[in-house]
Amino acid sequence: MTQLEASPVEALQGQIFQAVLFDMDGTLVDSTQAVNRSWLRWGAEVGLGPSFTGAEHGVPARQMIATLVAAELVEESVARLTELELSDTDGVTILAGAAELMASIPEARRAIVTSCGRKLCLVRLDAANFSAPLTVVTIDDTSRGKPFPEPFLEAAARLGVDPARCVVVEDAPAGLEAARAAGCTTIGVVGTHLAADLVADLVVPGLDRLRVSVQEDGVVFHLVDAL
Repeated sequence: MTQLEASPVEALQGQIFQAVLFDMDGTLVDSTQAVNRSWLRWGAEVGLGPSFTGAEHGVPARQMIATLVAAELVEESVARLTELELSDTDGVTILAGAAELMASIPEARRAIVTSCGRKLCLVRLDAANFSAPLTVVTIDDTSRGKPFPEPFLEAAARLGVDPARCVVVEDAPAGLEAARAAGCTTIGVVGTHLAADLVADLVVPGLDRLRVSVQEDGVVFHLVDAL
């Protein structure tokens, strides 16, 4: 793992990336409190008890729910959790530097890749007043979600680029695992997890520490000093 303090962005230095694939929750928008409220309310409703502490960030809801309730209750539980999440957007805001970084990348070289469904994704982006790129891959679009590679492979395919020439920006271990499995370079963003928990080529405290320069065949990342 390349730490921010370790001088030069060695893992990214001089690399030209064909595309940048962003996670959403915890990376572009701060939805942590809304996510936790919805999961804890659902957990209380199905009787999971006080030992249930909420969602595993970065993992699709259906995958996690399937480990918590009987198989015959999964569909009903997914529907109820989705209902709760769609109705709770209080406090969902853009994270520092996210909008500026996204806007600096050409449309054909950027995507959002999220573990939530399309409707919830758009509701949260709208709540945060965040302009979505044209390419948005959700759990509705892939056979398996993070930590499997399919979401990032799908995004690369839609953009028409090589996954090995993509960089993934993620805040969660499951997302970073998926990115590595897809063959992408990784940038971990501290927030929902500590830096020590993020296995990535580069770990940054926030997207406001990143800039890109646009070249004919892709983008190059640069670090900036703390603002």
